[in-house]
Amino acid sequence: MKKPTHLQAVLLGVLITIIWSTSWVLIKIGLQDIPALTFAGLRYMLAALLFVPLLLFNKKYRQQIKQISFPQWGILFVYGVTSYAIAQGGQFGGLAYLPSVTVVLILNLTSLLVALLSNAMLKEKLSTIQWLGVLLNLAGILVYFNPFRPVQGYWLGWLFALISLAGNTAGSLLGRKINREANTHPIVITGVSMLIGATIMLITGVAWQGLPPLSVKSIWIIVVLAVINTAFCFTIWNYIQQTLLATESTIINNTMMAYIAILAWIFLGEKQTLVGIIGLALSMAGAMVVQFRLKRRRKSYRTDEARPDML
Repeated sequence: MKKPTHLQAVLLGVLITIIWSTSWVLIKIGLQDIPALTFAGLRYMLAALLFVPLLLFNKKYRQQIKQISFPQWGILFVYGVTSYAIAQGGQFGGLAYLPSVTVVLILNLTSLLVALLSNAMLKEKLSTIQWLGVLLNLAGILVYFNPFRPVQGYWLGWLFALISLAGNTAGSLLGRKINREANTHPIVITGVSMLIGATIMLITGVAWQGLPPLSVKSIWIIVVLAVINTAFCFTIWNYIQQTLLATESTIINNTMMAYIAILAWIFLGEKQTLVGIIGLALSMAGAMVVQFRLKRRRKSYRTDEARPDML
């Protein structure tokens, strides 16, 4: 499958991030009736099952699965556990005990951790201007959320959120590594890794929190989250990671807080303060700086011979 251009990858990343922003509202509603880990397990298991017919009956995908080596299976397993069972399960658990704002703030620290680790683990170096973009993005997040004010919340929520942060960081790095190096279709990568993570998540959730009767509203929320916000979005996200650096895709994901704020203003009537608007502007500006500088760097390398970090 042909890799997307840098511009195509960025635009698709923005689209996916906007769609994912709606998940926070739907999750908060669903958590009123369904325990957190069971809810997450049901969502991702349903999404994973949507891939099964494609993986079983499409000759091309079956052949690619057969060609996956034992070490690659190990990486896919770890990717499924970190990206879904840990990152998403932790996010649902955090939202069950903490305000959405607190969870978003913690998870947005992923960009800094990925930026620091991607250089050593993926050999993806950032320029000085790109680092400025990362720090500008984080500054906007801090201005918007004002983490220095007292925040209340059950300790278990903080634990879940920190676990999700660790899973998001590891998943971002592994996702970039897998999609950059493998000649495997994003549907295969998404379907296999999600089935692994969803199975662990659902078994853990039902064993710990049980499976309550589901209302019609809850079923619809699970279906929408599974089909659109999960199966579709994660496939496209794996696709754009063939082009985008780990830090770059993570920074795009950080812009979700701006879209959440806009959706809350439109649908919930939650107005933003001047400080909040400044924070959102700084965060978006930082994301734009990272993308713009990367594009210029790629152009300047076109005359070079086979750079190892650009292969």
